[in-house]
Amino acid sequence: MGRLFGTDGIRGVANVDPMTAEIALQVGRAVAYLFKRERHRAKIVIGKDTRVSGYMIESALASGICSMGADVLLLGPLPTPGIAFITRSMNADAGIVISASHNPFQDNGIKIFSQDGFKLPDEKEEEIESLMFSDRISALRPTADEIGKAFRVEDDSGRYIVFLKNTFPSNLNLEGMKIVVDCANGATYKIAPTILSEMRAEVIPINVEPDGYNINLHCGSLHPETLAEKVIQHQADVGLAYDGDGDRLICVDEKGSVVNGDQVMAICAQRMKSEGTLKKNTVVSTVMSNLGLKLALEKMGVENVATKVGDRYVLEEMVKIGAVLGGEDSGHLIFLDHHTTGDGILSSLQLLAVMRSEKKSLSALAEVITLLPQTTINVEVKSKPDLKTIPEVQAVIAKAEKELSTQGRVLVRYSGTQSMCRVMIEGPTPEKTEALTKSIADVIREKLG
Repeated sequence: MGRLFGTDGIRGVANVDPMTAEIALQVGRAVAYLFKRERHRAKIVIGKDTRVSGYMIESALASGICSMGADVLLLGPLPTPGIAFITRSMNADAGIVISASHNPFQDNGIKIFSQDGFKLPDEKEEEIESLMFSDRISALRPTADEIGKAFRVEDDSGRYIVFLKNTFPSNLNLEGMKIVVDCANGATYKIAPTILSEMRAEVIPINVEPDGYNINLHCGSLHPETLAEKVIQHQADVGLAYDGDGDRLICVDEKGSVVNGDQVMAICAQRMKSEGTLKKNTVVSTVMSNLGLKLALEKMGVENVATKVGDRYVLEEMVKIGAVLGGEDSGHLIFLDHHTTGDGILSSLQLLAVMRSEKKSLSALAEVITLLPQTTINVEVKSKPDLKTIPEVQAVIAKAEKELSTQGRVLVRYSGTQSMCRVMIEGPTPEKTEALTKSIADVIREKLG
């Protein structure tokens, strides 16, 4: 059997293995057993995004948990980082998120937080898998008053909003700012407009009418084009776009230009360094970050450590070295002094605080970093063999690297959550990066598509 958990939990098409009600029930049983050993009556939080399949997965997880004698706290739709926060706030033993993040509505996923709000380490996930597919707990059936109960939590959004507000400087507010916010018809659809309005901003919300099917559909952090149009149309100061589960942030400045995660990290790093809050004088990013981020940080006198792709690896490195700022170019940003995981709304508040403190527009702040031309093509693949075993792929990669020489770089890798191979190239001009990226993508499509 292949490993069930990927780089960001279990993920797949809803109602197709492994994202079935049967698997979800087994996950619930295994999680309840795992955490019940550490406390007589465990309580486990479950939250979700706005996908229609969330109801099915939620019911199955809750059933599995209750069948093992643990209690369930049902949050309903709430951003992934909100679920991590509530897990800690309510002193729960674990938190389960039902979401496929930025994926289309037909997909869904399950990821798990421990009681401290951090994602489970690999060894814990492996133990859950072992419990699910062995007979160790199959015969354990609590009865009578030992069966667990499920409770609906009513004040989770309020708790999370108060937490978010407390991450913003108390001497500042957003009065006079006009903000367009794109909630991707996802988990932030109520909370993001509410908190920005309460902080006195004039808010223009878009994509805040989830119907179970329109999450991430041509909107949100993966599709900032509409947001850019709205920012120009309304002459707004800034546009903020989240993904379906609310752990990513992509921005648009007042001129309609997209500002990605690398740029936000550079802006916040400069401010934090000047305030003396950039612990270890280090920013952690991934190998997918633009080379421009490293160059900008060097100019500031800030260290840059790069990990493999995945926010969990960024977080692991941050904890290991004591850094407090890190993230991905995709907008998954971690402010470890405030939260244990990436949080799109929290990230936007940190960026807005810099804009307010420095009294500068987003376009002016973004001048701190110059991004190299970068092209990424995602190629759908039927399988994921080691790319080093495919001579044609290795040959076209080597040819591109030789042509770029010291003026750029090539990165080809499989997605950890989707059946895709990502081809990314940075180079001296957009034309060259596009041509070289396409040449590699074409070969991969021919061999693996």
